[in-house]
Amino acid sequence: MTLLAVPQPTRLHFRLAALSLGQIVSWGVLFYALIVAAPVIAEDTGWSLSTVMGLYALGLVVSAGVGIGVGVFLDRNGPRLIMTAGSITGAAGMCVVALSPTPAMFAIGWGLVGLAQACVLYQAAFTVITHRYGERRQVPLTVLTLAGGLASTVFAPIVVALLAVTDWRTTFLILSGILLAVTVPLHWFSLERFWAPRPHLKHAQTHTVRTVLRQRRFWMLLLATAAITLSLYTVTISIIPVLIEKGISYELAAITLGLVGAGQIVGRLLFMALPRHLPPWMPLAAVAGASAVALLAIAWLTAPVWMLLVVAILAGAIRGMQTLVQANSVSDRWGSANYGAINGVFSAPLTVLVALTPALGPLFADSIGSFAAMTAMLAGIAALGALLARNS
Repeated sequence: MTLLAVPQPTRLHFRLAALSLGQIVSWGVLFYALIVAAPVIAEDTGWSLSTVMGLYALGLVVSAGVGIGVGVFLDRNGPRLIMTAGSITGAAGMCVVALSPTPAMFAIGWGLVGLAQACVLYQAAFTVITHRYGERRQVPLTVLTLAGGLASTVFAPIVVALLAVTDWRTTFLILSGILLAVTVPLHWFSLERFWAPRPHLKHAQTHTVRTVLRQRRFWMLLLATAAITLSLYTVTISIIPVLIEKGISYELAAITLGLVGAGQIVGRLLFMALPRHLPPWMPLAAVAGASAVALLAIAWLTAPVWMLLVVAILAGAIRGMQTLVQANSVSDRWGSANYGAINGVFSAPLTVLVALTPALGPLFADSIGSFAAMTAMLAGIAALGALLARNS
């Protein structure tokens, strides 16, 4: 029998720290920078805000489509090559975005960024953690998502500060350089080139994409998670116009977006306090119910300002907890074998939904009459997710 080399704890800690730092920078540059800069881009270019956000969403749709193949590649080949290539592609895409003279070129840039997102953001990182740690994945997943939750807290003020001293195009070129300089060496030197062979447990059932897709449980899980994702992401990503509508300044609203990211850290710490061995549907239902309450409060409150900001941060905490609930959804129900492939299929429609939420926020608000009414409607969808979760 071949003995497997077991990495030393110090080496594992270094790898986790490197992966976590890479998530902070990757999320900050590839996801949050545009959300903060979108109003400035729309004003400078003359394109509508919905056009800017819609083209940004195109990149997330690309990420969803590519993510399934990325998951299969990660299962079979390891993460070093694909995540390093993803960092390079993301930097190139941000340069194209920064230099775009037309919406068409802007869309091409975000398409490249979407390809990078599939290779370096949570879906890929969760696969790395699940393969690396197996049943010991809970603490590393929490550490990783705690770091990811810092991305908006760190980068929202950075983007605002850069926009105060230069234009958005230069800002995006600077961010591209940060992504390239930080994440390429982190991914190349800290990630596994190949996965070590895993011992096969006798009588252990191995699930595949085909067997999982035949189960009603999978579809109930997907629908419940989609309801939570739609409601939480639409409101928190649109928190700047939501707060501006209530009379809060752009600067304070942008800072609040960063604080929503800080709230995610609190939510992930609270996830660690949940009792272990709960039925998998219970954390999902709890998050859905809490989402409904928080979103109703955001819709209803207009003053005092501090209370509105606290509730927005609370919504961020719930979103942070949901990230970990979703990260464990596949492995808690169907194990860690073929996690990348199964999670890729599970995450693809959710990533498309996240892609649509930046555009859906203004669209819903225009259709219903206000961002407050939009938020109240989405609170009802979150409540529906709590009912669906029971069968997941």
